[in-house]
Amino acid sequence: MNLLQRVFIRSGVVLALVSPAPMLVGQGVSSETLRHPPVDSWPLYHGDYSGKRHSALTQITPQNVKNLTLSWAFQTDQSNPIKAAPILVDGILYFTVPDNIWAIEARSGRLIWHYTAPPNKAFHIGQRGVAMYKGSLYYLSSDAHLLSLDARNGKVNWDVEVADSTKGQWATMSPLIVGNHVLVSASGDFDNLQGFVRSVDPENGKTQWEWKATPPLGTPKSTTGGNAWMTGTYDPDLNLVYWGTGNPTPVLNGTVRPGDNLYTCSIVALNPETGKLVWAFQPSPHDTHDWDAVEIPVLVDGDFHGQPRKMLMQASRNGYFFVLDRTNGKSLLTSTFGPVNWTLGVDKDGRPIPNPAKEPAPDGRLIAPDEGGLTNYRSPSFDPKTGLFIVSAAPSYSLYFSKPADGTYGWAGADYSLWSTGVLTAIDYQTGKIRWKHELGDGRSGAGVLTTASGLTFTGDTFGNFLALDTRDGKTLWHSNSGSHIQSGAITYELDGHQVVLMSSGSVLFAWQLPKSDEHKSVARATK
Repeated sequence: MNLLQRVFIRSGVVLALVSPAPMLVGQGVSSETLRHPPVDSWPLYHGDYSGKRHSALTQITPQNVKNLTLSWAFQTDQSNPIKAAPILVDGILYFTVPDNIWAIEARSGRLIWHYTAPPNKAFHIGQRGVAMYKGSLYYLSSDAHLLSLDARNGKVNWDVEVADSTKGQWATMSPLIVGNHVLVSASGDFDNLQGFVRSVDPENGKTQWEWKATPPLGTPKSTTGGNAWMTGTYDPDLNLVYWGTGNPTPVLNGTVRPGDNLYTCSIVALNPETGKLVWAFQPSPHDTHDWDAVEIPVLVDGDFHGQPRKMLMQASRNGYFFVLDRTNGKSLLTSTFGPVNWTLGVDKDGRPIPNPAKEPAPDGRLIAPDEGGLTNYRSPSFDPKTGLFIVSAAPSYSLYFSKPADGTYGWAGADYSLWSTGVLTAIDYQTGKIRWKHELGDGRSGAGVLTTASGLTFTGDTFGNFLALDTRDGKTLWHSNSGSHIQSGAITYELDGHQVVLMSSGSVLFAWQLPKSDEHKSVARATK
C-alpha cells in the first residue's frame, strides 16, 4: 500500500510518494554528460549547452508523425501554468511551476516526489526549471533563493539568498551548470536595481564570483538594470558563457541616463572561472521600450558566406535578428524578422540606431514592436540541415507614453498594446531573409520551438494546439488540442527504443509517442 510521507525542511514541504515499484537510482549528472548529452536524457534547460533545441532523434518522421499517440499525462493541480522545460536524467523527469518541483518517472508519469518551497510574497510570474549536477538539483524560488536538493528524494541540502525580494527582485530562471559553477541571476527590471550573473559553489552555496551589468544605484548620469533573467549558453571549447541582459531603468524615461547604458539590453560573453567580461554586443543601445535582450544566445558552428565560423545567433525582443562571431562579438549579420519602426538603420558594428523621434513622449508614440517584443522568453530552435533559425514571433504595435510626473524611478511612463498576432518565423541565417511563416493566431503564442533531425518542428499556437510542422516549409503535419494555453517548449528523448515528445499545456504534461507498429517501420526505413 502506498505511503504518503511529509518531510518538513525550512518550512518547505516534500511529499514523497513511495510505491512497491522499485525506485530509480543512480541519479547524477557529470560534466561529460552536460557536454555530450546521450539520447536518453535532456539534462539542461536547453537540452544541451548550445541552446539550439535540436534533437538528433529520427524515429518520429514527417511521414508517421500523424500517428502520434498519448502515452501518459501528468496533472500538477496548480493554478500556475507550466513554463518549465523539464530535465531528464536516468529515467526521471524533474520540472517546476513557481515554488514547486516534481520528480516523476519518464516511462509512466508516476509521481516519485514533490517539493513545495516556503510561501513568499514575490512575483509568481513563472518558473523555468531546475539544473542538476552530480546528485543534486539546483532551483531558484520565486523570492530568489537558490536551493540545492537531493535528486533522489527532494530533501534540501542548503538554501542561500541570491537577491533581496523585499527590494523588488524575484527569480524565474533555470540555473546553468558549467564545471564547478552554478550560474544564476534574478529579475527586477521594474525597479532601479543592478542586474548580475553570479557563480555559486554547488557544494555549499557560497558565491565564487559576481558580474554586475550596471554601476551602483546613484551613480550620476548612469543607469541600473540589466537583469539576466533567462538561462544562458556555454561554449566548452572557448570556455565562454553567453548571457542576455534586460532593460535599463527608469524604463521609459531615458533622459536621466544618457548614452548607450552598458551593459543593459546586451549579449555578454563571460569567463566562467572568473566572471570577467570578455566581450559585449548591444542589440538595443539606450533602450526606452523595455526590450530586454535576454532571448537565448544560440550557438552554431558552421559555414557563413563560405567561411567556417563559430557563431552566436539571437532573435531579439526589439525585432532584430543578429548573427555574431562568438569568439569576439563582432557582427556578421543584422536584419529584422517583422515590423520594426523605431530605428534610423544599423551602424557599422551591426547595432540598431535608435530614432529619437520614437522615444516615449507625453503625447504618445506609435511603436513596432510592442512592449512584449517581436519575440520574448519563448525558446527558438536552429535546424542545421535547412539552416533555419525558427522563432515564435509576435508582429505588434503599441502606443508609448512618457509621464514626467512619474519621475525617474521604475516604469516612468506607460505603454498600451494595440495589436499583435502570433507567427512562427523561419529565418535563413545566411541572409536574414524569412524563408517561411506559419500563422499561430491572434495575440501571441507562449510555446517554444523544438526541431528534430528527421525534419520536424514542434511548437504550439494561441488556441492551445500542439503542432508538428514540416521544417522545410512550415506546413502542418499533426496537431492535437491541449485544452489550455501553452507556455513552454517541447523536449524529446528516447527510452527503451521509443522516442517520446514531451509537451505541456496549462498544468498538464503530455507524453507522446508512436504506436509500436510505426516505430518498427521507422527502424526498418532507417536501416535500408
